[in-house]
Amino acid sequence: MPLLLASCNTAQNMTIAEKKLIRSADAEAPFRVLLITDDADSLTLRTKAIDVDWQRDKENIQHLVSRMKATMKLESGVGIAAPQVGISRNIFLFVRVDEPDTPVEVAINPKIVSKPNETICFERDGCLSVPDYSGNSVRYPWIEVEYINENGETIREKLTGYSRKDNFVAVIFQHEFDHLQGILFTDKLCD
Repeated sequence: MPLLLASCNTAQNMTIAEKKLIRSADAEAPFRVLLITDDADSLTLRTKAIDVDWQRDKENIQHLVSRMKATMKLESGVGIAAPQVGISRNIFLFVRVDEPDTPVEVAINPKIVSKPNETICFERDGCLSVPDYSGNSVRYPWIEVEYINENGETIREKLTGYSRKDNFVAVIFQHEFDHLQGILFTDKLCD
């Protein structure tokens, strides 16, 4: 049963600049995706993101999430992290390819709480922020995660899957989680 999350001590208020960027267009308007090929964008993409306070910044988070959904749809992505749209906060979206109708899930202040010792080499990893390139990346075959969803509920679950043929939701989560750490899939290429 989901739990309601209270305020987090490590979360910081959203800045005026973050709020301005989030509110620079209506909720259905996509953001510009930051690219690693641009020096200023690259600095943002390589910066470790910080937690948000769901209760304090709920309206801004909801607007951000709506615009991120529009961006992900426009770009035909299976995930997108807030740093990819210029907001260095611990929020990302990921497609639940493991569920019927593949819904989009929102992960706020996500954590990977458990993982195996072994890794796999995931084929054809790609990224909206790394144009015209894909590669094979080192990933875990499963992870246990915890995050707040867009309704403010704490979710804790085990994600599995690393095959593009049927389920690779665990890989999508890891890829987006890495963005929050300032890590790109190109940093994790298989030998």
